Amino acid sequence: MSQLTLILWLLNVLVDTCGQLSFKAATRHSGQSSSLTWWRYMLCHGWIWLGVGCYVLQFVLWLAFLSLVPLSVGVMLGAISVVVIMIAGRLWFKERLSKWRIIGILLIALGVVAVGME
Repeated sequence: MSQLTLILWLLNVLVDTCGQLSFKAATRHSGQSSSLTWWRYMLCHGWIWLGVGCYVLQFVLWLAFLSLVPLSVGVMLGAISVVVIMIAGRLWFKERLSKWRIIGILLIALGVVAVGME
């Protein structure tokens, strides 16, 4: 894997994680409702727009990354985002990681390592 490919991959994981955490942060401060007031609050909340910005940037990074690797490899390497997001959710939001989630994290990480070594 070239240095550019590695950088694009790592940036993609970082920006994806930031976007997911931003959306979660926005929903934690807004309460749980489906009313129009809730949606107005969400649209005025900075976390939402940070998440949207991250997703726009991730789209560009993902396209650049996929232009350098085969789709099958790119998708497998992109799966590491699931692991990073779960760990970040645990650290930032104190979310519980059950035994099965930890096993899942390990299996995904092993799969990404195996594909990355190809």
